[in-house]
Amino acid sequence: MNEAAVPCPVEDVQGDNRWMSLHQRFVLETKEREPEILFVGDSLISHLIYTDMWETMFAPLHPLNFGIGGDQTQHVLWRLSNGELDNIKPKVVVLLVGTNNHGHTADMIADGIMAVVHLIRDKQPQAHIIVMSLLPRGHLVNPLRQRNAHVNELLAQKLTLMTRVQLVNTAPDFVLPDGTISHLDMYDYLHLTPNGYRKVFEPLHDLLLQLLAESDEADETNNAQSLLHKGPSAHHRYGKFNLKLFMEEKKKKTNSSQNIDAFCVCVCA
Repeated sequence: MNEAAVPCPVEDVQGDNRWMSLHQRFVLETKEREPEILFVGDSLISHLIYTDMWETMFAPLHPLNFGIGGDQTQHVLWRLSNGELDNIKPKVVVLLVGTNNHGHTADMIADGIMAVVHLIRDKQPQAHIIVMSLLPRGHLVNPLRQRNAHVNELLAQKLTLMTRVQLVNTAPDFVLPDGTISHLDMYDYLHLTPNGYRKVFEPLHDLLLQLLAESDEADETNNAQSLLHKGPSAHHRYGKFNLKLFMEEKKKKTNSSQNIDAFCVCVCA
């Protein structure tokens, strides 16, 4: 049995129940918020919320951040199986987890990440899923860095079979030519500095803007097509839509410019 792919909560060894309290808070947020983007993962995700980037670049996109420091794949799998994917319908889910899976092989970790991806797909079929590759770690070359690189290779193979799932390379230039990682990018050679967060998450921000725009266009198309079938009164149920696209679709349906003009007046009134 692959422990990395079996849902499991974190053992409360310190006795303060913090992990479960965070999970319960996240579940409550799903009942109070309507996010367009959901971030899920470990401390690399949770710490993002404390950067200037979060306020200036991500907060305007209506996100939720469900990151918990130290989480492994099986912990995220348990959280998402127990309420954190309920009550919401995000357009994009961003996942970064796996570097904390100590004692697990690259194959086990990759399968654990894939289990999380499949769970997200089952519970959020409308969402585009972004899987962020595992970051390198350690000042010098070490077995954990090599393991993470192997996980990324395995994910690249496994994710090609899935639709609307994308593997994003998070660290194209973190490792310097001499094989070291700078403390200017990772202050402890694991967690990101503000400069490191910019390198990783600015390209992600651009991708999110693109995906949200594509999702909005698809929504407008679906709304326009629904209006064609349901008539003018449906406008109030479906909210804003692309009127130009709507009119083009209406022309195809009716082949009568006179009827279309009358319908436009009714909808826009």
